Amino acid sequence: MPQDLSPLWISLKIAFLATIIAFFAGTLAAYLMYSYRGKGKGIIDGVFTLPLVLPPTVVGFLLLLLLGRNSPLGQVLIEAGMGVIFTWQGAVIAATVVAFPLMYKTVLGAFEQVNLDLINAARTLGARNSRIFWQILLPLAWRGVVAGTILAFARALGEFGATLMLAGNIPGKTQTMPIAIFFASEGGNMQEALAWVLLMIAIALGSISAINHYSSSQSSYLSWWSSLVGYWVMNRQGTENIFPPTLEKGLWIDIKKSLSGFSLDVAFTSDNSPLGLLGASGAGKSMTLRCIAGLETPNTGQIILNGRVLFDSDKGINLSCRQRRVGVVFQNYALFPHLTLAQNIAFGLQNISKKERQQRIQYFINLVELGGLENRYPYQLSGGQQQRVALSRALAIQPEVLLFDEPLSALDTYLRHRIEQLLINVLADYQGVSLFVTHKLEEAYRICQNLLIFSEGNIVARGKKEDIFEHPPTYEAAQVTECKNFSRAEAIDPQTIKALDWNCELKVVQSIPSHLCYVGIRAHHLQFLETSEHENTFPCWLVSISETQHRVTLYLKLHQSPENIKDYDLQAEVYREKWNNLKNNPFPWYVCLDSFKLILIEK
Repeated sequence: MPQDLSPLWISLKIAFLATIIAFFAGTLAAYLMYSYRGKGKGIIDGVFTLPLVLPPTVVGFLLLLLLGRNSPLGQVLIEAGMGVIFTWQGAVIAATVVAFPLMYKTVLGAFEQVNLDLINAARTLGARNSRIFWQILLPLAWRGVVAGTILAFARALGEFGATLMLAGNIPGKTQTMPIAIFFASEGGNMQEALAWVLLMIAIALGSISAINHYSSSQSSYLSWWSSLVGYWVMNRQGTENIFPPTLEKGLWIDIKKSLSGFSLDVAFTSDNSPLGLLGASGAGKSMTLRCIAGLETPNTGQIILNGRVLFDSDKGINLSCRQRRVGVVFQNYALFPHLTLAQNIAFGLQNISKKERQQRIQYFINLVELGGLENRYPYQLSGGQQQRVALSRALAIQPEVLLFDEPLSALDTYLRHRIEQLLINVLADYQGVSLFVTHKLEEAYRICQNLLIFSEGNIVARGKKEDIFEHPPTYEAAQVTECKNFSRAEAIDPQTIKALDWNCELKVVQSIPSHLCYVGIRAHHLQFLETSEHENTFPCWLVSISETQHRVTLYLKLHQSPENIKDYDLQAEVYREKWNNLKNNPFPWYVCLDSFKLILIEK
């Protein structure tokens, strides 16, 4: 062991101070960059990261130019009696500058790994940015913050080049362990250099082991931390309701937004009857909900909710998420993993008294039948239970509009039916606007009275679900509502059309559109008869089948036997009892395309 231990104490003092400064500066810079959406983000990030890629001597030289006697800043510091050249403060500056990028990049990476839906969920629940940082972002990214701190301390402890350039090698003042190692080895004192090296390794390993031990038990700490901050934030807000009630009821939306591949251009109104947004993936349904919630900003248009203008491009109005009073049930639930069931529901209730908050939490826990699970974390709940927590959390803030973004897609069939029934019961009593996004017709049909059909950013059909299902106005609407049989068509006379792809003439009941393009019929509307004497009845042969436990889909070829398994014209769906009676009948079978069930489409 070296007789003079001053390099040890100098190194530890400098490394600790540099780590503290880098911790706060790096975390702040990481949060600002995480939140920044303006131009020049790459340039700013490059400036912050530059000391990480430059040689330490170059960093030291630049600091010398910036803070030296001949620089304007250096002269100001000298006149103020705060010169830093060849001082231990200069060594702290050098160590901080080289340690900062590691802290910044590690924390930024940890922030970016946090599920964005959790941040968006907190925003829709009325949380300010400061509360989101302390209660959501920081607790969930804490492992990255710990890792950044370790790296920053190790880098500051081992700094050599920049420190030597800026602070020099003054024994007892600026001589750190790395500098002592260099000059000891240069002077041929290898035993002393080795002693310093072993000491640095021991300190580094000890620090890493201690922090790893701390990190392994951080789950309970994060829960305690989040609860403490949550209690402080909720109890300093007061009980003022920042969402005053309005007299006018309903949602009015007319927006346009440019997206990759197509443009969203939608306009509709909705009252307190559940409205289903139905369409294929990527049709613009979820983006419409995000614009209503304030998570995305349209290019132009207006969004008005119960008389309040949420967005108006002409007037420059764009209320933040927390001001909109919009409840969102996300596709992946977006429950805060470090908060209990009760804490998740309470998250959006910072504007009411503690007594009322507890009453509301218990009410909504009972509403979704989760009594007794208040202290469980999301990972301890089933998918159906998590979905119910997400619903109760959204309802607890008493939103003026509820937005469901494919909330049942992650559930199995049994749970989906249970949650569907729960949604139907809850929405029956809910007095606000509710929009339900899905790409499954059965879900929308059971839950919603009215439907909007989306296709490539546009609404191609709207109205009561029965009307859209029976008379879809467009080819896209018929596809989305799960019509599986289509043929190009042309009119022959006012009561007859020719189905070109099916090679048959069909009698129709409804008026033939002037620009007829297609004829369609739903698979379950096909009928099987004994003979071909009935209207619109043709011989057919079975190509293949697809079975479930209750229903069988039959792939049929009209007029002649098929050439291969892909050679079919129609799909028919029958219950298994009908299939058992039909399957042994000799070919040809006779299929009837009921004139009352034919769908005539212009486009």
